[in-house]
Amino acid sequence: MGLFNRTKTAVPAAAAVQTPAGADLAHLTGDWAVDTTHSEIGFSVRHAMVTNVKGRFTEYDGKLHLDGTTPHNSSADLVIKVASIDTNQTQRDEHLRTGDFFAADAHPEIRFRSTSAEPLGDHAYRMTGELTIKGTTRPVVLDLEYTGSATDAYGAERVGFEGKAVVDRTEFGLTYNAALETGGVLIGEKVKLNFDISAVKAA
Repeated sequence: MGLFNRTKTAVPAAAAVQTPAGADLAHLTGDWAVDTTHSEIGFSVRHAMVTNVKGRFTEYDGKLHLDGTTPHNSSADLVIKVASIDTNQTQRDEHLRTGDFFAADAHPEIRFRSTSAEPLGDHAYRMTGELTIKGTTRPVVLDLEYTGSATDAYGAERVGFEGKAVVDRTEFGLTYNAALETGGVLIGEKVKLNFDISAVKAA
């Protein structure tokens, strides 16, 4: 879900060995580290009742344990640096770091830790976990699509997933808002989360 423009390190396509998504995923079993250079974690939220503001986090660390034979045994752990929030508008980003929103000084990290995983068929998976924002932990459900695996030009084994989730920001204490003269509020409560993950298998 390439929502944001971001410089990425090119990998020569001709030198990569692609393994298509298929029924036999035993080769995925193992531990993987999220490659932040080739991944994106983004969000969008309704603004002024008429459009969406999109943003991303640029600093994070993620680890996956995949079980290609028994997907229920798979797990994920992700830590995001709140101060790395980027909506392409400096003043807005600074406001988002304050106590009106994320309170980045007091709560510098957002954390997701999975509690269960299940295959849904046709390369689709669902991962349930606990999301902690601003000191509050709530359950969240991620819908994931396995997009394939490959051995890249440098011999690293890679796996890809796209994902999405929807959360209510007010459940995490992010309640700031402003009324509009025409009715409604400035900022929507529902936040759409988007993930485009490339992970490298541990040696």
